[in-house]
Amino acid sequence: MVAPFVTRPTGPTGGRTIRTFRVAVVGGPAAGAAWNGQAERCALGSHPSNDLVIEDPTVSRFHCEITMPKAGDRVAVRDLGSRNGILVGDVAIAQGAVPDGAVLALGHTRVTIAIDAGATAEIPASDRTSFGSLVGAGEAMRELFGQLEKVAASDATVLVEGETGTGKEGIAEALHDAGARTAGPFVVIDCGAIPANLLESELFGHEAGAFTGATERRIGAFEQAHGGTVFLDEVGELPPELQPKLLRALEAREIRRVGGRAAIRCDVRIIAATNRDLRAEVNRGAFRADLYYRLAVVKLEVPPLRERPGDLPLLVDTLLHRIGAPTPLHADLTDPTFVAALAASPWPGNVRELRNHLEQCVVFAERRLPSAPSTPHPQGATIDPSLPYEVARKQAIDAFERDYVTALVARADGNVARAARDAGVNRAYLHRLLRRHGLR
Repeated sequence: MVAPFVTRPTGPTGGRTIRTFRVAVVGGPAAGAAWNGQAERCALGSHPSNDLVIEDPTVSRFHCEITMPKAGDRVAVRDLGSRNGILVGDVAIAQGAVPDGAVLALGHTRVTIAIDAGATAEIPASDRTSFGSLVGAGEAMRELFGQLEKVAASDATVLVEGETGTGKEGIAEALHDAGARTAGPFVVIDCGAIPANLLESELFGHEAGAFTGATERRIGAFEQAHGGTVFLDEVGELPPELQPKLLRALEAREIRRVGGRAAIRCDVRIIAATNRDLRAEVNRGAFRADLYYRLAVVKLEVPPLRERPGDLPLLVDTLLHRIGAPTPLHADLTDPTFVAALAASPWPGNVRELRNHLEQCVVFAERRLPSAPSTPHPQGATIDPSLPYEVARKQAIDAFERDYVTALVARADGNVARAARDAGVNRAYLHRLLRRHGLR
C-alpha cells in the first residue's frame, strides 16, 4: 500500500511533487482494465492486493512493479520473480527503464504505459524530523513520518519492509507508543532467530505435557501482548508449517496453545517486518499469498541509509548523543569533513552499522573511517604491530567475520536460513554474528 496522494494542478506543495502515469491492459483476458492512481508506483499481478489486478492465469500473483522516477521521461520496471517474465518487444527484462508508450508483455497480457503530460501529484510529507527513535530531515524520511502519523492513529495490521539495520523495530515501537495501545505490552518475536520447533510455542504458548520437556504451562506472545502489540520481526523466515496457524490467528484473533483445545481470544495489534520482498517469496511458493494479504493491510518501506546521505549530519549527532560521547569528541565526530567521509560509505548494515561504527569511534576516542569489505587488502596491510597482540587478533577476527557473513548472506539473496545451511552453522549463531557486526 502506498501513501495517499493529493493532485495539485499548479503552485507550490508541502511535499514532493512527481509526474504521474497511467497503465492500461490492451490485450489478453483482462483487456480494458486500467490504473490511474495518481501515485509514484503501481504493482501489477493477479493477487487482489495489487494496484492493477490482472485476471489472467499466465500472470503471476505479483508480476511486476512500475515506478515513476524522480527525473527523466522513462518509467522503471521491475520483475517480482514472475513465472513468465516481462517482454518489451522481443527483449526480456528483469529490471530497467522503458519510454512513454511502451507495451509490456506479461504472459498473454499486454499493458501499455502512458506518462501524463504536465500532470503532477504530491506525496505528503511531515514537518517532523523524528518519529520515535527514528530521525531524518530528508524527503524520504519525512514522507515515511507522514505515513506513520496516519497509521499510528489506526489499529490496522502493518508490514514494514526494508534492509537489515534500517530501523524496522524502531518503527514498530514508535507506532505502538504513538497509538491507542501505548499502555499495553509490546512483545517482540524474532521469527528468524528462534528454532522452528520452538517458534509455535513462543507465539501461541503450550500446555504442560504438550511435548517432551513441557513441564508446565507457558503463555505465548499473543497472550502476553493482550491489549497491546505483537511485533513479528523477520516474518519472511516463518516456517511453511506455521504460516497457516499464524493466518488463523490474524483472521480470528484467536489462538490455541500447543497441546490445548480451548480457543483463546487475544486483543492484539500485529506489526510485522521483513528484509525480503514477500511478493517474490509468494511467487516462488515460499510464503502463503493469503498470509501476505493479511499482513500487508498497510505496507511501509524504510529507505536504506545509502539513499538518504543528507540525513547523515542529523543521524550522527543524534546517535552520538544516545551513545553518550564526551562533548569534545562529539564536536570532532560531527565535523562536516568527517561526516562527508562517512556519507561516502555504502553502509550495508544501514543505521545499525553506523551506530556500531560511531560507538567504536567513541571507545577509541578517535575518528575512524569504515572499512570497505569488498576491497581486497595487500598481504600484511591490515597488520599493525604497534597494537597489543590480543587487540590485533580481535580486529583481524572481527574483520574476517564481517566480510564472511556479508558475502555469505549476499550469496543467499538475504535468506539467513539458507546462508546458515550453506555455511554449516546454526541459524541462531549466524543471527548473532550479523547483529554483532551491525549487519542486522
